[in-house]
Amino acid sequence: MMEPQTIVPISVGEVVPKAEQAKKDGYRLVQIGCTKIEDNFEIIYVYDKDYKLINFRITVKQDDEIPSISGVYWGAFVYENEIHDLYGIHVAGINIDFKGTFYKTTVKHPFSVTITKEDDACQNR
Repeated sequence: MMEPQTIVPISVGEVVPKAEQAKKDGYRLVQIGCTKIEDNFEIIYVYDKDYKLINFRITVKQDDEIPSISGVYWGAFVYENEIHDLYGIHVAGINIDFKGTFYKTTVKHPFSVTITKEDDACQNR
């Protein structure tokens, strides 16, 4: 039987306290995922304990700043640099900040670009 998944919306100000509580409760960080939906970005923090996941979601604009959780989960710096480089979202306080050089891409912040119907038609030729 598949475990039901719940995504809990939280505010940007709750990101670090939720990470601290997850760590205190024995959860490990599984991933931080980001996706663009229209003019917003959804960032989901996924934690696991005993094969049970908890998911916290924030919704931000590209100009918003989000706090790093790398002070709580050291390895989060990888996800956070990725979010900065691919989506252009500023993450404040990353323990190892590559300052936009984690990924080398031909387009700066390639996943922040909105593909139009015309662009999509060109790609499908």
